[in-house]
Amino acid sequence: MWQSNKTSMADFFLEGLFDDSLIHVFLFFLTIVVFMVGISGNTLTILLICADSRLHIPMYFLLSQLSLMDLMYVTTTVPKMAVNYLSGRKSISFVGCAAQHFFYLSAGCAECLLLTLMSYDRYVAISHPLRYTVLLNRRVTLIMAIISWIGGFMTSLTLTVTLMQFPFCGSRKIHHFYCELPAVVKLVCGDITVYESTVYICSILLLLIPILLVSTSYAFILHSVIQMRSAGSKRNAFATCSSHLTVISLFFGASIFSYMRPRSQRTPLQDKVGAVFYTVITPTLNPLIYTLRNKDVAKALKKVLGKDITTQ
Repeated sequence: MWQSNKTSMADFFLEGLFDDSLIHVFLFFLTIVVFMVGISGNTLTILLICADSRLHIPMYFLLSQLSLMDLMYVTTTVPKMAVNYLSGRKSISFVGCAAQHFFYLSAGCAECLLLTLMSYDRYVAISHPLRYTVLLNRRVTLIMAIISWIGGFMTSLTLTVTLMQFPFCGSRKIHHFYCELPAVVKLVCGDITVYESTVYICSILLLLIPILLVSTSYAFILHSVIQMRSAGSKRNAFATCSSHLTVISLFFGASIFSYMRPRSQRTPLQDKVGAVFYTVITPTLNPLIYTLRNKDVAKALKKVLGKDITTQ
């Protein structure tokens, strides 16, 4: 029994993302640059929202939580990949793999819930602008954030603890650059039919149902926009929603590609490309799409940098 437990808790080996070829060296440093941009953009977003009192409103509070989740995403996966590549090592401890799996999955599940709840924020802002501060007061937005974080942590904890209790065998080589759920599941020796069904149900609850709820919110938003008489009001409404829709499309599209496909149709290369998209590229693009191009955030940035604020 002791020998079995000792074997199950042995180190894993990460295949990695790049090899020693010249093109892969270039791609590695490009990934690091994108990673640094993502870290800087999300950190700057959080600091600006905290520092400027004009940004202490529900929408920006939720955006700060989104940036915090994106920071967790990129810092959980990329640094270990970079250390392994530069050092030539490929191992990751059992505990390290479990921790990495837990934190990246927590951030992903929490972001699914938060993006869904943010669609309600957009609905209230466009359909009930005069009641916005009442329907989305500080207490409501705090509850929305807590629901997202707790929902993400509890889902991830359940899936991680259950997965790590299975026996692992073979080479223990993970065909990925981090301990992603589908890649780790392939190493399990026992019967995982029930577990895979549980993961699939969680995917439906955290991906398909949120997409349905977001679609419902935007159906009501579209109805409100159609009733607007001013062309300027319609343009402002669409501009308000465009960023949220773009972020949702990027995140949910990549997540569905990674988690909703049948196991028989998966390939390591496809899994890696999908993972790079939603763990590195999307968290980097989110501040650029959703926050830093916003006029209020731009004014806050100019204020922090000590520049004159000019109104157009």
